[in-house]
Amino acid sequence: MTAQSDEVDRIVEAWVAQRPDLDFSPLGVLSRVDRLSRHLDRARRDAFRRSDLEPWEWDVLSALRRAGEPFQLSPKQLLQQTLVSSGTMTNRIDRLVGRRLVRREADPADGRSVLVTLTDEGQIRVDAAITRLVDAEAMLLESLSRADRDRLAALLRKLSLGFDAAGA
Repeated sequence: MTAQSDEVDRIVEAWVAQRPDLDFSPLGVLSRVDRLSRHLDRARRDAFRRSDLEPWEWDVLSALRRAGEPFQLSPKQLLQQTLVSSGTMTNRIDRLVGRRLVRREADPADGRSVLVTLTDEGQIRVDAAITRLVDAEAMLLESLSRADRDRLAALLRKLSLGFDAAGA
């Protein structure tokens, strides 16, 4: 073990001593991803909490904000971006309307449909949250150079695309 070892190194080393017949390289990668995911989850929850948002509220509001002016999407488009059921989305929209973070508007292209629109208050909250989130995530990555970040992003993208292609 090197001077730069972490808990995963210690775990893998112990397993190798007990089961030298197995290749523990997947554990070395994915255990670190899992541990980093927990740090990221805490940072995200803190950024959202400081903006008075729940993670599910962030999902909906950020989808609307990313849509650009006039910051509106149909409930179906929101479903596609947030990967929740239609009943869950209806409940979420209702709750966000109640908090005055979004409003429902008639779709001018189809009077039978509605569009969900980000309110000014919703935009203030989501903009504050993304600023806090980017700052927190930059701190999590501060030990990596820009080139290392780019390489890591490329490797994680490759891994993610493999999962997506396999339907995992």
